[in-house]
Amino acid sequence: MNGIERITQTFENARTQQRAALILYYPAGYPDEQTSLAVLETLAQNGTDVLEVGMPFSDPLADGPTIQHATQTALSQGMNTRRCLETVRLLRRRGVKQPIVLMGYLNPVLAYGMERFVRDCRDAGADGVILPDFPPEESAGFRALCDAEGLAFISLVSPATSIERARQIAETTRGFLYLVSLTGVTGARDALPPDLEAFVDRMRAVAQTPLAVGFGVSTPQQARRVSRIADGVIIGSALIARVESALNPVQDAAGFVSQMLTALGTVELPRSESLPA
Repeated sequence: MNGIERITQTFENARTQQRAALILYYPAGYPDEQTSLAVLETLAQNGTDVLEVGMPFSDPLADGPTIQHATQTALSQGMNTRRCLETVRLLRRRGVKQPIVLMGYLNPVLAYGMERFVRDCRDAGADGVILPDFPPEESAGFRALCDAEGLAFISLVSPATSIERARQIAETTRGFLYLVSLTGVTGARDALPPDLEAFVDRMRAVAQTPLAVGFGVSTPQQARRVSRIADGVIIGSALIARVESALNPVQDAAGFVSQMLTALGTVELPRSESLPA
């Protein structure tokens, strides 16, 4: 089973349990390399469906202050693309079975070499890649490399995306379609957009893959609202903030997963076409 298939199977398993999949973002190397590895392992051990491992970059245009601070801290300690891939490899050696998706930006991938990056992702045990600043018009070659290795290249759409462009993006994504819940950067919000349900409905009309909502989801109540309309819930900044303030980061990470899974619970999920095999 390749990475695309593992991600697809994970969403199918969550749907069988009558809940949305829980996808948690955490940057490699924050607050240090060993702690980030322990936190990511704990997230997996406590039931996270998909691990989204952040690849720190010096100019993270899509990220708000919480993730910017975390990734800058990681960079200051020497975190780079090679060590991010090694984090994935170590997680696999420690027995993590869940899909692992690397999220970062295009420049470090270009510097590393696209063919080499895709090959090393596969060899390390990654299942997918998210690069918010790599649009479909420019990414055909990279997507072909990913497809050849069974690596999911996951695309993003926002509420500002036209329906025509959303249809084009939905055709290129693999694994799931990442719905950015709002126009702006990542980070915890007091409330989700009031028109979120309408946005998800528009995207469901054009997408054949599962839909996962991220950006701004921070509380159990918000996660539960998203779980009623989408196939996956993506949370990052709230988890990082929880770990940052914790006396015991690993213990608090475990508690965070438990809290969010409890919030997702058993809910009536939206009807959709059968998920691709």
